[in-house]
Amino acid sequence: MNLVLLLSTFSLFIGVLSEEALNPVIVNVGAIFSFNTINGKVAKVAMKAAEDDINSDPSVLGGRKLSIQLHDSKFSSFLGILGALQFMETDTVAIIGPQSSEMAHALSNLANELQVPLLSFTALDPSLSPLQYPFFVQTAPNDEFQMTAIAEMVSYFSWSEVIAIFSDDDQSRNGIITLGDKLADRRCRISYKAALPPDPAAKRGDILRELDKIQMMESRIIVLHSFSRTGLLVFEVAKSLGMMGQGYVWIASTWLSTVLDSFSPLKPEIANSIQGALTLRPHTPDSKRKRDFMSRWNQLSNGSIGFNPYGLYAYDTVWMIARAVRLLLDQGGKISFSNDSRLDGISGSTLNLSALNAFDGGKQLLSKILETNMTGLTGHVQFNQDRSLINPSYDIINAVGNGQRLVGYWSNHTGLSIVPPETLYSEKPNRSSSNQHLDKVVWPGGETARPRGWVFPNNGRELRIGIPRRVSYRDFVLLVNGTDKVQGYCIDVFLAAIKLLPYAFPYRFIPFGDGHKNPSYYELVNKIKSGVFDGVVGDIAIVTNRTRIVDFTLPYIESGLVVVAPVKKISSSAWSFARPFTPLMWAVTAAFFLVVGSVVWILEHRRNDEFRGPPKQQFVTILWFSFSTMFFSHRENTVSTLGRLVLIIWLFVVLIINSSYTASLTSFLTVQQLSSPIKGIDTLIGSNERIGFQVGSFAEGYLMEELNIPKSRLVPLGSPEEYALALERRNVAAVIDERPYVDLFLSEHCEYSVRGQEFTKSGWGFAFPRDSPLAIDMSTAILSLSENGELQKIHDRWLSKRACSSENSEDDIEQLDLKSFWGLFVICGIACMLALLVYFWLMFRKFSRLPSEELDTTSPSTSRSTRLQTFLSFVDEKVEKPKSSSKRKRESMSRNGYHINDESPHRSGRMDRNMSQNGDSWLTQ
Repeated sequence: MNLVLLLSTFSLFIGVLSEEALNPVIVNVGAIFSFNTINGKVAKVAMKAAEDDINSDPSVLGGRKLSIQLHDSKFSSFLGILGALQFMETDTVAIIGPQSSEMAHALSNLANELQVPLLSFTALDPSLSPLQYPFFVQTAPNDEFQMTAIAEMVSYFSWSEVIAIFSDDDQSRNGIITLGDKLADRRCRISYKAALPPDPAAKRGDILRELDKIQMMESRIIVLHSFSRTGLLVFEVAKSLGMMGQGYVWIASTWLSTVLDSFSPLKPEIANSIQGALTLRPHTPDSKRKRDFMSRWNQLSNGSIGFNPYGLYAYDTVWMIARAVRLLLDQGGKISFSNDSRLDGISGSTLNLSALNAFDGGKQLLSKILETNMTGLTGHVQFNQDRSLINPSYDIINAVGNGQRLVGYWSNHTGLSIVPPETLYSEKPNRSSSNQHLDKVVWPGGETARPRGWVFPNNGRELRIGIPRRVSYRDFVLLVNGTDKVQGYCIDVFLAAIKLLPYAFPYRFIPFGDGHKNPSYYELVNKIKSGVFDGVVGDIAIVTNRTRIVDFTLPYIESGLVVVAPVKKISSSAWSFARPFTPLMWAVTAAFFLVVGSVVWILEHRRNDEFRGPPKQQFVTILWFSFSTMFFSHRENTVSTLGRLVLIIWLFVVLIINSSYTASLTSFLTVQQLSSPIKGIDTLIGSNERIGFQVGSFAEGYLMEELNIPKSRLVPLGSPEEYALALERRNVAAVIDERPYVDLFLSEHCEYSVRGQEFTKSGWGFAFPRDSPLAIDMSTAILSLSENGELQKIHDRWLSKRACSSENSEDDIEQLDLKSFWGLFVICGIACMLALLVYFWLMFRKFSRLPSEELDTTSPSTSRSTRLQTFLSFVDEKVEKPKSSSKRKRESMSRNGYHINDESPHRSGRMDRNMSQNGDSWLTQ
């Protein structure tokens, strides 16, 4: 009996030990940080506070205790790895950290092998992919979102280039790579990357060398992505070099906001060195729990460190692990560890590697962590499918005075705004430029106006501005012989524009060309790409192949290719009045006059005395009535409805024809009458004639490549004199050149004229390197010159010469042909046809109703010709007007014995019957 009791007691003891082994009373969590850093100090305080809060509430872990073991890596990746190995020997379910990304890359491989979740809120390298490192979880927004926010700030302020300064470690380097991608998406770029030794190894001399280089560069937008020690040293050196003054823009990543939050108020020397800088701070929504925690902070930290948002992320990370452990245990999971057989037999002098244990429930715990859906001190905590936190957002901070000023927010939902992001989550995302807003910023130097973002390099070098050495049309660019003076229309526009720039513009003109012929303008522009020139000024046409290699300003003069050809003046003749209409138009118009006259005569003949009489008289009436409608002077009245309808339509047609004729004739008689077989570029393309072009112009390439004109037909010409000589000798049929040159040529050669319209549309602009801010600023200056009238004054001073008024010749005024009026003629013709059809249908109807005895036929088999003759006689008969009621009354009185003098006793019986049977008489009245 005692033996049975002993065995039962032993079995119960063994079961309790096994249960405790699978579900330990203490849940171990490791933490690896450099506790001498700002974030390390804050994380230590916050994690211990979370540990205490969890252990004080037995419901969180079901009576178990959470134990956070701290390991100080002291900025050493080696010590960090040793600490992680020690945690793996002591059955740790999760590790918080490491603090840096380079250590995270190393420890993530260890976590993958031993299946221990690794959670970090400071190692935020975007390249830490969950596919490569499945057991590594970032519990704060990674740097991809921070760099997106910076890129959108750069775009918001309309800057195009930035300089990046960064510590040469994994997190900073990969963050800057991400920034470059985000800037490229917004048509911006990083013009220079300055790598500094990893924090805290950077020395003052390292920083001074890089800032000396940057000071000589154009861009003044500097993004500083580092850590607090190196970052503050960069600002200190920049302040000593005068790089914290007007014109500079400094955007620091979140490290600067941790300094502002954790050391408030700042030391005067630090505050002075960062004045006007912008920085980002992870945004955490306001809540009662957050305010309560912040009110406890001084007590928790004993005043050793100020509070910053990473303390909230540290606190929530601990709670995230605790909730996941409780959920794992509640769902039947076990906390157990097993040896990795691959480590058997491996031992070291200080580490027993074979003691490293794999966490059997690591995958399940990781799954529970990623399923987190809680409200913490940082707000709502939940992961997306890509394992990033939902709704990442930042505060945008401006360092002002001895503290900071909030100027706006950035969120992945709506971009830049001046209202807290959580108030916008219920609305649809809107990233349009009109929806992006920030408050006023106080920039370095105390300026509130947006800095331009770039200056000329402070290296004493003048900009090399190439100009064409022209041998013709020197009104545009002229080098004064024997001097370095340059003048001309293009030069005056350039000089006027640079006077409007808000900064000094050091430059010197460098001629390009041999002085014997006009240089190739494509080669001139290409010198910018090769670095020979910093810009090109002159009569440079903005064409496609040039825009591929340089940036142009807005055009300061319109241009385009036109055709110039010889013309001869023709004098007016006795038949000039006939020129407005083509012969066919004249013939159709005359025919319609006769047709309409005949139709109206037919419709009016039976009822209207003015359209009756002898045949000769009726023929004259038709002609007179037809042509008198041209001047609306016809005297004959129309009494039938159909006749009036046809006449109204015809008079409308006549009105249109008269108006068009008058306008066209006026144009023919008032413009100068010039004649040329060449009507424009289409005439030249369809012929085999030779065509002249200006040497160096883009016209040659355009004619061959775009219009497929053989090179054998193209003749290079070097000056206006060569133009005139070639045209006079018929060496070329026409010359093709840009409009400004042609205007000057025609001002002295009136025997030539522009034929047709411009067949290209372009303009002249100044050329600068790709992405050069000068192109934008000069464009703004040119626009100002145009608005204030100065551009027109310069044009009038150089190019306003008396030109021959030969552009609008009579040949350019087209004759009016039938196609312009055929619709009117069709309408009128249809009206005439319908009127005739209705009229003859009514006549046939009346004729068929007549009694047989009234037809002049004596035989039933009357021939068709006889019936037709009878029908025509019927149509030709005069129809009397119906009597009025008073007249019928007087006739009745006469039949009853009264004598009425003004009534005739004789009436035609046939006509009386016709009138009585005419039920459709309204159509012929």
